[in-house]
Amino acid sequence: MMNPGISDEIGKTTRSFFDAMKDSPALLVMAIANLALIGFMYFALSAAAEFRTELVKQSFEFQNKSADLLSRCVIPKS
Repeated sequence: MMNPGISDEIGKTTRSFFDAMKDSPALLVMAIANLALIGFMYFALSAAAEFRTELVKQSFEFQNKSADLLSRCVIPKS
């Protein structure tokens, strides 16, 4: 006799989940919508993080260029 593997257990669990969801399709739609929302939030927040990183980098570059220009504008006393 063979012991059921993990793929068999995952298949049984998935089948029982969808059998339970047949009785209440609104819950299935809500579960799918929640997964879609999680995916959307991941991609939106990763894009926002990339934008913030670029903005901080540009801010530091601007600050360094401004400091460099100001350091060249010093008028020596005679």
